[in-house]
Parts: sequence; C-alpha cells; structure tokens
Amino acid sequence: MASDRQASDILLLDVSGVSSFADYLVIMTADNPRQMDTLAEELDYALKRDGHPMHHREGTVGSGWVLLDFGDIVAHVFTEEMRGYYQLEQLWSSGRQIVRIQ
Repeated sequence: MASDRQASDILLLDVSGVSSFADYLVIMTADNPRQMDTLAEELDYALKRDGHPMHHREGTVGSGWVLLDFGDIVAHVFTEEMRGYYQLEQLWSSGRQIVRIQ
C-alpha cells in the first residue's frame, strides 16, 4: 500500500522482543507534505479495514513527522530530513527487520 503511494525506504521491524508498547514498527519516507498526508490516510483506512483501528495520531505534515498508533503496530511517516534527525532505525536496531523496500 505505502509503496503504491510512492513512499520510499519502507521498513517493517518486529520489535515484539524489545518493546513493551508495540510488536511492529513501520517507518517510511514521503517526498512532501501532501504525500505524507495521503500515506497517513491510506494507512489508517487499510489497517482499520483489517481490524486495527487507530488509537492515536501525533505530529503534523508540517512538522515532517506523523506517528500513527494502531496498538501493536506503530507507523512513522517522515520527510527525509526528519527521518535522518530521529534515526529510528538505529534506535530500534535490536528489532528484527522483516521487510525493507527501497
């Protein structure tokens, strides 16, 4: 779904063994605010349809970072600059990489 919307560097991490709040992290990069908003809306729709309603949303497209909390799944949509700033891949490097689409 995210790759259909032209997200780049999509990473799915299994953090169930190292996190108390989620089993999976999804991290992706968007090229611009409009794309970030579209990706967030599509993720919300797709996961809700599959039985994972969103519990919480943080950040704004204007900030360059949006977090979508679906309980066991937490998705992060970043601009390239903010993804480099937060470096979540390094923070969660003890998680198991399941998929990476570049």
